[in-house]
Amino acid sequence: MNTSPPVAGDAAAPPVLLDVNGIEVIYNHVILVLKGVSLQVPEGRIVALLGANGAGKTTTLRAVSNLLKGERGDVTKGQIRYRDERVERLSPAELVQRGVVQVMEGRHCFAHLTVEENLLAGAYTRRLGRGDTQEALERVYQYFPRLKQRRTSQAGYTSGGEQQMTAIGRALMASPNMILLDEPSMGLAPQIVEEIFQIVRDLNQREGVSFLLAEQNTNIALRYADYGYILENGRVVMDGAADALSANEDVKEFYLGISSGARKSFRDTKFYRRRKRWLA
Repeated sequence: MNTSPPVAGDAAAPPVLLDVNGIEVIYNHVILVLKGVSLQVPEGRIVALLGANGAGKTTTLRAVSNLLKGERGDVTKGQIRYRDERVERLSPAELVQRGVVQVMEGRHCFAHLTVEENLLAGAYTRRLGRGDTQEALERVYQYFPRLKQRRTSQAGYTSGGEQQMTAIGRALMASPNMILLDEPSMGLAPQIVEEIFQIVRDLNQREGVSFLLAEQNTNIALRYADYGYILENGRVVMDGAADALSANEDVKEFYLGISSGARKSFRDTKFYRRRKRWLA
């Protein structure tokens, strides 16, 4: 069921797991990419970060996981809190230890390692014994039975869908509370995309893993998410429960490709019907 982020004083709402408050991100000390982005991920929820290529979705995820430094990026304003702790100055490794793991765009696997060796790499920080490691592996294989069949294959020679499953499975081996999932549908056939999102929902419902996922495929993202934020040019221009966004006429026309009447110009709708605050 689609639910909104918790509201202060709402006893029924889940606690906020991740709170991004007004962050600004600059690359190379001069290129302003994010402009006051704010969002929340309640515990046990799937939140979608939507928008076209270049809108700032990947940068937002990397700001949360503290992977910006490798691309000469920096959070220059705002705060990022995970379980009410300021985390924007922690290292990526420290965030993994706290339960935040990112699955990068492009299905990054160790191509010359086997599927199972890739999965084992995800458990490195946990320092598990052999029995616990095997138990964790079997847990991943329950969600990804195809990976068990390909466990001895080199990851670089598996299909795109299997590589995406390997990347998510490797993140699961770290026993995360939250997974930051970047463009899981990219380059995959529709049937495989559906399978990936079904697994995401299973992990959310059965394991309690929260997800912040960046996705260009608005249609499928809103079908599986609880809440969504739409980014344009580094700003959040619209947000709401997934079902409300799916029913919104602007979202249907410009993100889902569905028009309910005479075609309007993008400029007219964007500058009049959408929230005007993002132009300031």
